[in-house]
Amino acid sequence: MNQQRDTREERHRTRQDEIIMAARQCFRQYGFHAASMGQLASRANLSVGQIYRYFPSKDALIEEMVKRIVDNRVAAMSDHVDAQHIAAMLAWRETLSEDDEMLMLEVAAEASRNPRVADILQAADAHIFSNACRKMRLNYPHLSDEHITACVEVLAVLVEGTAFRRLTPQKASAISLQTLYQQLIHHIIKHSEDK
Repeated sequence: MNQQRDTREERHRTRQDEIIMAARQCFRQYGFHAASMGQLASRANLSVGQIYRYFPSKDALIEEMVKRIVDNRVAAMSDHVDAQHIAAMLAWRETLSEDDEMLMLEVAAEASRNPRVADILQAADAHIFSNACRKMRLNYPHLSDEHITACVEVLAVLVEGTAFRRLTPQKASAISLQTLYQQLIHHIIKHSEDK
């Protein structure tokens, strides 16, 4: 009995993964707003009704997709969040996934039109922000919570701004930018230590 249930759950997860993959492709090609459930169903080789068995709405699909992107970012954050790594990532415009970055820009655009997607984006931001604060607290335990929050906010602006800037050619050398980012991050953390 348990084996049958496990097999059903595995099939369910596999089908959800296939739908999410098809949704990612459609959303990248058409944008969230313009992608239809019919296009998504066609890409997933399913009927629209079958998709609705797994996800009750396009917003539910977006929510699951964003959750997976954020979970991947949080997992990566566990390994690579220190000032030097962040400076290098920003300067060289590195990303965990170019596709995820572009999809999150689509989420931000859709959030400006759709209150439900705005809520999804806020929840995702709260999750990743709290994890970044926790990681910074581990690296700099002597800093106050207020200063950690302020530092993470500035770093979030730099990271998210860099995601947007990836759409244009970089105007300065990555080597020069890395030095400036290191100095900036050091100054932010040092300034917080002095308070």
